[in-house]
Amino acid sequence: MKKIIKDTLILTVITVVAGLCLGYVYEITKDPIRISREKAKQNAYRTVFADAASFAEGEVSSVENATEMLKSLGLPAVRIDEAVEALDDGGNLLGYVMTVTDSEGYGGDITLAMGVRNDGTLNGIEFLELSETAGLGMKSDTPEFKGQFENKKVSQFSYTKTGAVNEYEIDALSGATITTRAVTDAVNGGLLYAQMMRGD
Repeated sequence: MKKIIKDTLILTVITVVAGLCLGYVYEITKDPIRISREKAKQNAYRTVFADAASFAEGEVSSVENATEMLKSLGLPAVRIDEAVEALDDGGNLLGYVMTVTDSEGYGGDITLAMGVRNDGTLNGIEFLELSETAGLGMKSDTPEFKGQFENKKVSQFSYTKTGAVNEYEIDALSGATITTRAVTDAVNGGLLYAQMMRGD
């Protein structure tokens, strides 16, 4: 009986000490992690809207309203996390930059930044969160795949396994259809939200 009590006390002390250590490590690392993520996001914004001088919240519509809209349009796994205005040196609106997540990637959430001009042209995409299969879904983070979305003025994209021939078509990644669909859906969700902000 004494041995059980002693072992229980030892395990309790170890658990408490481990919990305190984890809490301490979390407190030390949470600000650097937050700063690092914010820096990565700002770099992605500059990549997808290189000629913008600044990004501001401005008159952007509420992203909370977007989830229901996208669900009603057949994109239930897509959410708009953030949307900001891309402004030139004079504060004039060039377009919008959005952070969009699709929760149905093969490896979980796929989060990307995308820049859309006032005329509806998609500048391009940049990944912020991507945990797909190496050699398959991770190929979505290559210039060859991402380049298919650059400087395209389409209302929606679709993917094909037989070779893209139209402006709105994306070549699917071989062996990674789920990733291709999730990325395409995320981009389409962002395009729909941009259309809503422009009043199209």
